[in-house]
Amino acid sequence: MCIRDRYLEVANSSLGKKLFSAVGLPDPVPLKREDSAEPHKLSGQVLLGSSDGAAFAKSMMSFIGAAGVKICRDSLERNGHLVFDASGIVNAQQSEQLYQFFNRHIRTIAYSGRVIVIGRKPSSLDDVEHAAVQRGLLGFVKSVAKEIGRKGATANLVLVDKDGDLALEGPIRFLLSAGSAFMNAQVLTVAQPVDTTDADWTKPLLGKSIVVTGAARGIGLAISQTLARDGATVIGIDVPQSGDDLEAAMTAIGGLSLALDITDSDAPEKLRDFCASHGPKLHAVVHNAGITRDKMLSKMSAHQWDLLVQINLGAVQRINKAFLDTNMLDNGGKIIGVASISGIAGNVGQTNYGFSKAGIIGVVEALADTCAARGITINVVAPGFIETQMTAAIPFITRQMGRRLSSLGQGGLPIDVAEVIGFFVSPQAAGINGNMVRVCGQSLLGA
Repeated sequence: MCIRDRYLEVANSSLGKKLFSAVGLPDPVPLKREDSAEPHKLSGQVLLGSSDGAAFAKSMMSFIGAAGVKICRDSLERNGHLVFDASGIVNAQQSEQLYQFFNRHIRTIAYSGRVIVIGRKPSSLDDVEHAAVQRGLLGFVKSVAKEIGRKGATANLVLVDKDGDLALEGPIRFLLSAGSAFMNAQVLTVAQPVDTTDADWTKPLLGKSIVVTGAARGIGLAISQTLARDGATVIGIDVPQSGDDLEAAMTAIGGLSLALDITDSDAPEKLRDFCASHGPKLHAVVHNAGITRDKMLSKMSAHQWDLLVQINLGAVQRINKAFLDTNMLDNGGKIIGVASISGIAGNVGQTNYGFSKAGIIGVVEALADTCAARGITINVVAPGFIETQMTAAIPFITRQMGRRLSSLGQGGLPIDVAEVIGFFVSPQAAGINGNMVRVCGQSLLGA
């Protein structure tokens, strides 16, 4: 089911552009997303700047150029992307270098262009002044994102922890790609080295088996299709009531289907045994399954609370335990949680949902060190307003507010969430662990 944003369509019509401009209405632009024929292909041009003493500019110049993106020296020849290595800024005075670069060039950012700032992880620095200005990069990036959002452009921050400089290529390439279209004003922290010498950038998941729960429709279906596009064999899980839809979806992408209620007491063991019977170790599990049971807290039944929490949170914990206890994930394996901005900002009538989705973030935070010690990464994606059948049922005014309350002025699509998850489960993201990323276009909710 294709959900249409008619406001966006009108705003970009010939008459709409004139009318919206005349009366001062928001006029969001369509976002450029991945070309289905050539996903992950990078093009265009980048102006690469750096502060004095920057640590990563030289290596970035090498791999950005190798990816097919033209690197400009002093200014963009035409509209393009801006990448700035701010890692060398160690005090407030030197922050002027950041200002000078963007003050001069921000006007040249392309429609659906990218701003990427690279800095040091503040908590890894011993010098207070150095840590303070590096923390300041977050406020800078969030503000830039709001200034350029009217062009469908995004700004994101990459922070480098110990040995993270060897893992920069994957995040930078992803953020420059159309796959990051709805990821705005976010932070990726890279911490461990990743060898990308023999990386397959077109089919990064070739030969990998990945479990996706809630795979029959909506965001789960988009995730499954995206992972299959990138070479993975998807093991799709959904409730027995959706068995026919699940079977059809998995058949279409060459995946496997298992109709299973993940809240059943023996569900983790059934899932583990099914995966074990169909090949070698799993590469990843994506915990996408979830429901809403909205009700004001004073009117919410115990059943509405318990059912939702067990599906959205309890089942995730039990499946993780079953997989980790039996070493089901391969070396370099991935666990991905799907939270929500409701778990960050809260929402009226969603105390149960907010609790469960905040809990998913808590799972990732609690397991990050344990997973890292076993060569596994765990991360979480928190979608904002995404155009699905669920959001289509929201009352008209509320739905329009959800769409427009982002810097990009529109809702995201299921593919936007899927692309971020596709990156997180790729070998190229092995340097990223314990991260929480919102896919919300920089929604003002919880910002």
